[in-house]
Amino acid sequence: MIPDEIREQARKLRDRINYHSYRYYVLDDPVIADGEYDRLFRRLLELERQYPELVTPDSPSRRVGGRPLARFEEVRHAYPMLSLDNIFDVAEVFEFEEKLRRYLKSSAPIVYIAEPKMDGLAVELMYEDGIFTVGSTRGDGLVGENITPQLKTVQDIPLKLQGDEKTFPTQLIVRGEVYLDRAGFVKLNRQREESGEPLFANPRNAAAGSLRQLDPKVTAARSLRFFVYAVADTDTVACSCQSELFTLLAVLGFAVNPHIKLCSGPAEVEARYHHLLALREGLPYEIDGMVIKVDDFSLQKRLGNTARAPRWAVAWKFPAVQATTRIEGVDFQVGRTGAVTPVALLHPVNVEGVVVRRATLHNQDEIERKDLRIGDTVLIQRAGDVIPEVVKPIVEKRTGREKPIVFPTTCPVCGHPLVRPGGEAVTRCVNPHCPAQRLRSLIYFAAKSGMDIEGLGKKAVQQLIDKGLVRDIPDFFRLKKDDLARLPGWGEKSAENVVAALAKAKQTTLARFLGALGIRYVGEVTAELVAGHFKSLEAVMKASREELLAVEGIGEQVADSLLDYFADPSTRNMIEQLLAEGLTILPPAMGEQPLAGRVFLFTGTLKSMGRNEAKQIVKELGAQVVSGLSKRVTDLVAGEKAGGKLKKAKERGIYVVSEDEFLKIIGRT
Repeated sequence: MIPDEIREQARKLRDRINYHSYRYYVLDDPVIADGEYDRLFRRLLELERQYPELVTPDSPSRRVGGRPLARFEEVRHAYPMLSLDNIFDVAEVFEFEEKLRRYLKSSAPIVYIAEPKMDGLAVELMYEDGIFTVGSTRGDGLVGENITPQLKTVQDIPLKLQGDEKTFPTQLIVRGEVYLDRAGFVKLNRQREESGEPLFANPRNAAAGSLRQLDPKVTAARSLRFFVYAVADTDTVACSCQSELFTLLAVLGFAVNPHIKLCSGPAEVEARYHHLLALREGLPYEIDGMVIKVDDFSLQKRLGNTARAPRWAVAWKFPAVQATTRIEGVDFQVGRTGAVTPVALLHPVNVEGVVVRRATLHNQDEIERKDLRIGDTVLIQRAGDVIPEVVKPIVEKRTGREKPIVFPTTCPVCGHPLVRPGGEAVTRCVNPHCPAQRLRSLIYFAAKSGMDIEGLGKKAVQQLIDKGLVRDIPDFFRLKKDDLARLPGWGEKSAENVVAALAKAKQTTLARFLGALGIRYVGEVTAELVAGHFKSLEAVMKASREELLAVEGIGEQVADSLLDYFADPSTRNMIEQLLAEGLTILPPAMGEQPLAGRVFLFTGTLKSMGRNEAKQIVKELGAQVVSGLSKRVTDLVAGEKAGGKLKKAKERGIYVVSEDEFLKIIGRT
């Protein structure tokens, strides 16, 4: 029996946490510190652990993800989720209005609402008595997939509506777009590259792939966002038009895109389109056009729908970031984890100011699915405005002289037979002594994301390998100043600096060392989880599969990869050599963490230390470090030549820390 006061305490905690999440994620206007929010959240978790019956569908604890699903169940939409017809120029905007006038048999002015067209994944959310109960994909428009646990991890989606419960509709079905912003996309692809997984082509594919993870914990780790754009049945809300609906949805706790605007007639619609097109590259998320809707709900009902699309709305698409060129050859690259990636060698072509000569073909399945051939004229695009990819061949331009793309059966670098593990799309070289893998592993070990050895960039590591000075990781720590100083392009000072950086790198944390080794599926975040659990390198090396799986956030794939890596005799020999060269894994930070609860962002150049060293110091003192400016940042450390982040921080009232102040904070004065 749960005491009434405990039930009431849990209810108040849920309401407070949901409210503060709304302030933080939707309004971008938090009113409590992160530490206070964390305290409330921990207290709720304690109560729910003690009294499991207290867990409700709207509990913030449901956002962390439940058990993995065996499969997705079907959800039939009460109202079809229709597509939108597309238009591509201003003439079609005027044609659209003329069609509306003819259908309505009216010459009265029509007011439109113009919304940025998000490049994400459409979803439907059902609320019953104000509680989020079922979330689903669009599917075929009539039937979608139940992804409720995954959608509960998206912080912008309220688990319980805001406001007076007495005013909530008995049932409210809202629709919107789940998306991954540009920074989240880059971070996710960087993690996938470190783990030897295929990269997502663009943010939309990444968002779709994240929502369709059977394990909600995977979805929760990917920082998805959400904008609402409609309700399924306008009769369930006391609104007469779309613009009123957006005001109501914002009050209920939903994130509404701030760039929505009312427009009177086609001329204002055209002006708004060009305004959004100019904003496009500066937005933190991707949009691929503008949605134009008749604002008045009564007119929407009179206009109705066709079999596939509403008559009262269209999507005015932006010009595609695409071009056509020719595949002149294919290069097969071998990555750090042995993954063989086909790369198209293109006739140079300019795509929005960038000359593209190479584009990813992803894997063998993609080549076969698209039926790509050497000599093909192809459509390419800068996927996510970052990674060029081949979209499709222009079959009509084939001459008959095109040649099939033959995927190699042996490694193009070492000649070892290639394998394709069951269930994977990636073909791999599994030779642990493959020169290409060794090169990329050594570059990765020395890089900023690895051990951060200053002076040992990609070109320097390649030179050391070519000269026979480095063949394996321990060789870095055997380098002598005289050997380095004799290399072309080096001198006494640069050689001295690298030797000093190597000596400094010998003193490292377990998390940094594990992350630098390049173990498949073990990136920075996973390395932190493993290090935080086991505390010592010896404990990690001795860990059983069961012990690894007991680590929060570690799945079977990561556990098996760690087991295989540390079971290899060559790995153990390498670590013994490193220890003999003086490698020291520093013990976990003990005692007080004076910077706990603070979030640091660094910009500009520090005179007293490298940026990565500064980040490591504040982490050890309990702070978090982020790479982008957001409401979470408590301290912006501004060095010399600080750029736009400094200006934005001042505008937002974020505390700006000079280098002298920073040194005082970390006790280095």
